[in-house]
Amino acid sequence: MPGSRTGRPPVQRAVRRPAAPRPSRDNPVLRLYIRLRKAWDRPLTAYYLILGGSLLITVLGLVMVYSASQITALQMSLPGSYFFRKQLLAAVIGTGLLLIASRMPVKLHRALAYPILAGAVFLMVLVQVPGIGMAVNGNQNWISLGGSFQIQPSEFGKLALVLWGADLLARKQDKKLLTQWKHMLVPLVPAAFMLLGLIMLGGDMGTAIILTAILFGLLWLAGAPTRLFVGVLSVAAVIGVILIKTSPNRMARLACIGATEPRSGAADCWQAVHGIYALASGGIFGSGLGASVEKWGQLPEAHTDFIFAVTGEELGLAGTLSVLALFAALGYAGIRVAGRTEDPFVRYAAGGVTTWITAQAVINIGAVLGLLPIAGVPLPLFSYGGSALLPTMFAIGLLIAFARDEPAARAALSMRQSRFGRKRAGGPVRGPRRWNTMRRRASAARSSGER
Repeated sequence: MPGSRTGRPPVQRAVRRPAAPRPSRDNPVLRLYIRLRKAWDRPLTAYYLILGGSLLITVLGLVMVYSASQITALQMSLPGSYFFRKQLLAAVIGTGLLLIASRMPVKLHRALAYPILAGAVFLMVLVQVPGIGMAVNGNQNWISLGGSFQIQPSEFGKLALVLWGADLLARKQDKKLLTQWKHMLVPLVPAAFMLLGLIMLGGDMGTAIILTAILFGLLWLAGAPTRLFVGVLSVAAVIGVILIKTSPNRMARLACIGATEPRSGAADCWQAVHGIYALASGGIFGSGLGASVEKWGQLPEAHTDFIFAVTGEELGLAGTLSVLALFAALGYAGIRVAGRTEDPFVRYAAGGVTTWITAQAVINIGAVLGLLPIAGVPLPLFSYGGSALLPTMFAIGLLIAFARDEPAARAALSMRQSRFGRKRAGGPVRGPRRWNTMRRRASAARSSGER
């Protein structure tokens, strides 16, 4: 082998292997997939999903409330648009609460946790005072505000538990106390059981199930050990079985799961069966908006708990799948906000709100489909009821504020505002900033809500 000029043996270079053929970008399906993946991975995706999904659900809910409540209002000798006007007023007030919550800093949300909890507990105690609280459909969970306006304080208890529980767990995490089981359970679980007790005094099992789901969601996010999680779940399950066994009404609702024909006796299953009838008669595209037959007195609570059944009858499978897709997008966006933040309060609060809305939607839709017992909970943002709509829209404002508060999202919003200002001023427009630059800045940024 000939040597080199320096006297050293020549270096043998590795033989280059032919590169693997890359997928052609000329494929229109591949190009569409790449574009959708890039759009899905942008920092403002969760922000737009929460804002757009919640507004679409609310607007579609207003339409369906107007359609489903007309016959009920006329049967009560009221104008056909009576319930719609009340829901529209609640939606306008809720939109104001949503905008306020979305613009509030995280520290102010944390500061409101204790006042909201104290106010909710005070109102739930007033419900049990004779002459102040009133019963609706057998549940003593309402306070009359005069005239036809009523308020259900237990709906605000959900928001109170989310904010207070998130602030409590965040402060304990800052102090490295969540590794001890007693700090993870106390005082979160006793306070949650206090709220559950006040709710169960009025007999509202459905709202109690939602609060229990929020409690378990917070414990799950806090990293509760499996044995601790199973222990609390077992205690809650035993209490739930006792409450169901001691109530003939709840046992009758449990017996109506999967029923396809009305029965005689305590478990007549009239509402559950006619909900299935409404969904079955809708077909693919429905009978048309306003053309429901079941809302003419056959289906009880057509504009509240069973509005999803009327939606299936009038808008068909396409309408119900659209509602499910909107709730799925809202749930995904909430999980994404909770998973991408470094602020413990934002993670717990976003996870709690997502658990609240998702669990309530699953329980309501599952009851309409005959897969779960009728719990008497409304479909979030969709069913009639101002007491449920107002705290839910404030909670959506929380998610929007958290989505906007992500460092990458703040950078994207500021860049968009600066570009819009330069365009209006006639100045030069710079090229778009890379998302990975924003991510590097996001990882180096500090969380704004920790104490």
